[in-house]
Amino acid sequence: MDKKTLRQYRALLKEQILNDKAIDKLYERASQVPTVMGKVVGSSHDFPFTEVRTSVQMDEPKEADEINRRLRIRKERQEQIRAAVLEIEQFIAGIPDSNARQIFEMAYIEGIKQHEIADEVGYSRGRVSQIIDQYLKD
Repeated sequence: MDKKTLRQYRALLKEQILNDKAIDKLYERASQVPTVMGKVVGSSHDFPFTEVRTSVQMDEPKEADEINRRLRIRKERQEQIRAAVLEIEQFIAGIPDSNARQIFEMAYIEGIKQHEIADEVGYSRGRVSQIIDQYLKD
């Protein structure tokens, strides 16, 4: 795990909220797609297999396809966000030292500055930085 990935945590949570709102809007838009009459072609079940044309009611194809494509993209991104958030949370939960874990939670999950963390846990700012660097790779 690196600092750049950890710093993304709070931004990922915000993006997740925005993405959820966009998905809700797309579902709302999908429910308002007008229905049109369309034709489908099939064949009869008995010999001779003659072509049969049937009229059906369906959502307007172009708009429905566009909405479905956008929904698919948003849902894929939603899964990527969830995986990234989970990876960060698992990394922090896997830190064996309780003090170091608290420092990581304050720094990357709560977004507290290192000098404020130092005051909270009773270390110097330099020591907090050393503890963080000890668990991270560049």
